[in-house]
Amino acid sequence: MLVKLFAAAVQGIDATLVTIEVNSSRGIKFFLVGLPDSAVKESHERIISALQVNGYKFPTSQIVVNMAPADIRKEGSSYDLPLAIGILAASKVVADNRLADYLTIGELSLDGSLQPIKGALPIAIKAREQGFKGIILPKQNAKEAAVVNNLHVYGVENIKEVIEFFNGERELTPTVVNTREEFYTQQTDFEFDFIDVKGQENVKRALEVAAAGGHNLIMIGPPGSGKSMMAKRLPSILPPLSLAESLETTKIHSVAGKLGQNTSLIAQRPFRTPHHSTSSVALIGGGSNPQPGEISLAHNGVLFADELPEFNRSVLEMLRQPLEDRCITVSRAKYTIQYPASFMLIASMNPCPCGYYNHPTRPCVCNPGQVQRYLNRVSGPLLDRIDIQVEITPVPFDKLASMQPGESSAQIRERVIHARSIQEERYKEHPGIHCNAQIGSSLLNRYAQPDNKGLALLQTAMTRLNLSARAYSRILKVARTIADLANSESIQSSHIAEAIGYRNLDRENWGG
Repeated sequence: MLVKLFAAAVQGIDATLVTIEVNSSRGIKFFLVGLPDSAVKESHERIISALQVNGYKFPTSQIVVNMAPADIRKEGSSYDLPLAIGILAASKVVADNRLADYLTIGELSLDGSLQPIKGALPIAIKAREQGFKGIILPKQNAKEAAVVNNLHVYGVENIKEVIEFFNGERELTPTVVNTREEFYTQQTDFEFDFIDVKGQENVKRALEVAAAGGHNLIMIGPPGSGKSMMAKRLPSILPPLSLAESLETTKIHSVAGKLGQNTSLIAQRPFRTPHHSTSSVALIGGGSNPQPGEISLAHNGVLFADELPEFNRSVLEMLRQPLEDRCITVSRAKYTIQYPASFMLIASMNPCPCGYYNHPTRPCVCNPGQVQRYLNRVSGPLLDRIDIQVEITPVPFDKLASMQPGESSAQIRERVIHARSIQEERYKEHPGIHCNAQIGSSLLNRYAQPDNKGLALLQTAMTRLNLSARAYSRILKVARTIADLANSESIQSSHIAEAIGYRNLDRENWGG
């Protein structure tokens, strides 16, 4: 007897429908075809054990299983459940009249219980697209899949529940999640707050400008001056995720298997901090089983590169293209996958190998050549792509000992949200552009033109600091954001002056 049922394969951050065809005939062999990998082939042993423990017999007939389309590689253990149900249906143990209405996915344990899978959200989205009545998957993934509306999501704990459901002996209860309510309650729950930061007003201001315009930023300063502490607090002043952004972010984390159990939507912007020893594949994604890298996991959030010069040079250079294009295309011999990568890069570094160059009290023990060589570890083109470069100095004792609290993240966040709303209104006719950091040269000429005084100031800075054309456009973008924070329609010379002040680490004036 021939039966058909449906599962899904995840490619990139989207799912593809997989039709599982099972034919039972006379004989004793078991065949599994359709480009399965080793994990899929091993499902045979898991299915035999799971059925036996739950009081069912693996059929003593010839079973041929085809997974179509046969040219897409089937990876992972998430096909265990549909394969088991298909084998039982082909031998008439399970009724096949409702199999086509549901998409089935899940990994089996030897006792028949179900283990969580990766990519439940994109699979549920695909199930709704294809017009399925519902999706049957492990209970741990039910909240994640229940984000998708107009789809019955059944979370199950054991294969026995699924068999009895298809035989009409049991009713399953769909999982319902009040997505919006959960989403909005979790948005303001931050672990770190700027109220704990003593002093450092100039750096706070730079981070506020960066958050308001979505700009990349680098902090340079001696050890213990508070670089990591400031970076960790940045997500608390970023504007909240929209539902569309949250859905996209959750999809990426779901595919990578980074979502916690019983999680629905990611409500806060991601904050990723890869170690400086990270490899290029870990950063940009790919691998033999393609996975999103750190830059994609930071999509719609922050990628924090602590101790930037310590990163491998070739790894850092890979950031150039994603910073410009806001997506990454991983092309290999067997596949080509595009991952989104629209993130804010926040970097920190010491000014020299010993860490005390330009320190107010401690002397630097490095010679000039050493300082320059250390700075040269970060290439000019990458530094060009970082809009804001801010110097950070240690906090004096009287500020540290002060009991007066700093400005809270909630206050700063209000100003950032206001500036972002101005930008969204300005760029509403341009799809895919939400903030100043994303605008191209045509929009720059239209919305970010300074007055004559500002233009003269910019010319002087370009000549003195020997800046590139890219640095020129970066200054204008930052000036546009500063003007938005000040509620100014036009860019004033004071805005240009502040934006130029954020380029003070450019090559010509450092490391003499």
